[in-house]
Amino acid sequence: MKKFAVLFLSIAILVSCGTSKVANEARKTMKGDWQLTSVTYPGNDQNVQVTLLDDIPARCLENSSWTFISNNNTGSYQPSGMACDSNTRFFRWSIDDANATMGNYDLMFKPTNADHKSETGNRGYRINLSHLSGDQMVWEQTVNFEGKPFTIRMNFNKI
Repeated sequence: MKKFAVLFLSIAILVSCGTSKVANEARKTMKGDWQLTSVTYPGNDQNVQVTLLDDIPARCLENSSWTFISNNNTGSYQPSGMACDSNTRFFRWSIDDANATMGNYDLMFKPTNADHKSETGNRGYRINLSHLSGDQMVWEQTVNFEGKPFTIRMNFNKI
């Protein structure tokens, strides 16, 4: 019985360490400066006005600059575009690696003030990190629109 308990504990430790290692690699890859090059709506050809992060029109995030700091999981972005509020926004982020063994990661994103203190309580966003490489990143979020799933895809390139 003791051997079984030791074996089970050893396997549990190995599995948990492997998942964390994968998430740590993703954090290192995200570190740095990115540009959100486009916001698309796969499978939907309707002309819709989308507000992202309960804050800003999607058109104001296209060509915006984003910075991810991995050692303290903070960051910022600066919207761009005509008639857009270009004030820098701040956030905290982390990668939820619960499904990392299947190659599926969720980005946990929480708006903050300049001191990285939350001003929204526990409100934040879970966004699927559907692709991450050394020079490209894709976020996807599926929401309900008019009773149907509606996917929002945000495409980033490393600067």
